[in-house]
Amino acid sequence: MTEDTPIPFFGREKELSALRELQKKKNASLVVIKGRRRIGKSRLAREFGRFFEKSLVFTGLPPTHGVGPEKQRKEFIRKMEELGIPRLPGNDWGDLFRDVANSCKGDRVLVVLDEISWMGAKDVTFLGQLKTAWDEHFTNNPHLIMILSGSQSTWIEENILASTGFVGRISYRLTLRELPLHVCNLFWQRKEHISPYEKFKVLAVTGGVPRYLEEIQPHRSAEENIKQMCFESEGLLFNEF
Repeated sequence: MTEDTPIPFFGREKELSALRELQKKKNASLVVIKGRRRIGKSRLAREFGRFFEKSLVFTGLPPTHGVGPEKQRKEFIRKMEELGIPRLPGNDWGDLFRDVANSCKGDRVLVVLDEISWMGAKDVTFLGQLKTAWDEHFTNNPHLIMILSGSQSTWIEENILASTGFVGRISYRLTLRELPLHVCNLFWQRKEHISPYEKFKVLAVTGGVPRYLEEIQPHRSAEENIKQMCFESEGLLFNEF
């Protein structure tokens, strides 16, 4: 895609429709979305956020050297300030979640904790305080939906989906998969002269991973796209694995 072309949103109609059904409920909903990196979890949440009066997205810092619980909380606070969320005294996760919940009263609001395993894996208090905040604060708004998403599926399975603390609280769980071929083909729309074989060569590298497909430049050949993405130092796939 060129810089002037909006990045399209393809192939998640079923998932988006299921999420929108939750808006018809008369109580708050907790959603878990998991799947490999680049598969479109954040984009799906962002598109879903278009249907709310307010969308609050918080993303954990990548687990690089020196990033511990304190830096994760500081990043969360920085985002709260950016979103204009008032704060009361206290800097532990329970205090921060309370403040976010207080800012959501009365609104049809989506709260997203993206890459939640990065956010909370090194802090033994994180999930317990999130569960308490959900029970005591977030659920007071019947129009609120919270999405917990992340790429570390095993961590999410063990610490959220299989956790006794979240039993009976999750309204919808979703594992995002690669896009099917007929949807991948849409990334070449309005370029009818490109042969199926050219598309196949690119897809043999990208698979149905949306973020990789977004890097396709339809005016280039398969070889040129693959060279740029995989073998040039600035290419998305050059350091991906």
